[in-house]
Amino acid sequence: MRVVLWEPEIPPNTGNIARLCAATGLELHLVEPLGFRIDDASLKRAGLDYWPHVKVSVWPDLDACLEATGPSRLVATSANEGTPVHVFPFHREDTLLFGPETRGLPERVLARTPHRVRIPMVQRAVRSLNLSTAAGIVTYMALAKSGMLDAWN
Repeated sequence: MRVVLWEPEIPPNTGNIARLCAATGLELHLVEPLGFRIDDASLKRAGLDYWPHVKVSVWPDLDACLEATGPSRLVATSANEGTPVHVFPFHREDTLLFGPETRGLPERVLARTPHRVRIPMVQRAVRSLNLSTAAGIVTYMALAKSGMLDAWN
């Protein structure tokens, strides 16, 4: 399993997700263009001193990223459509794809996979959750549903 951020925009969110990946042992893949420089101070600060414990790769586009990560099922996240995350049948080799904070994944990227998940929300006035919060929810749900958390007990 791996986490892919497509065109992330906000350094602290990416830093928090890097910390999540360090804690879970998952690779983090960033697809350009990035809304920040990889040496951004707030990115480093959000990841604290965990950067040496996460494998981060930066790719010029999604095709290069997916080619490098090898065959796996692409699971796209969407605030508006898809299977609720708590009932989606995740697999150990899934690639979890998250879109940028201000606009999410565009339809042309969503069209690349029939596998879409969403986080149910009671309050419809809330358009979406913070990217790092959503990544944490989806990632841990994927780890639990795929049986990967069982080894950590």
